[in-house]
Amino acid sequence: MGETMKFDGIGNKVEPHEIIVEVYKALKEKGYNPISQFVGYVMSGDPTYITSYNNARSIIMKLERDELLEELFKVYLKDE
Repeated sequence: MGETMKFDGIGNKVEPHEIIVEVYKALKEKGYNPISQFVGYVMSGDPTYITSYNNARSIIMKLERDELLEELFKVYLKDE
């Protein structure tokens, strides 16, 4: 064998909820209005609405914008 193998870590996928919470915290810590920043990002697709503080911009880009909206609707309408 002797060759280095790469393992992509099946099962290491971060849940959308966790991503949203982490980005929310970073925006809040930097003094932004997280709701306004999320809306700006979702509407425009421009990642600069999300701070790079604590890697938040990189983290949010792990989700497609439609996945982000889907998660928000799931949580908002979970009891309906």
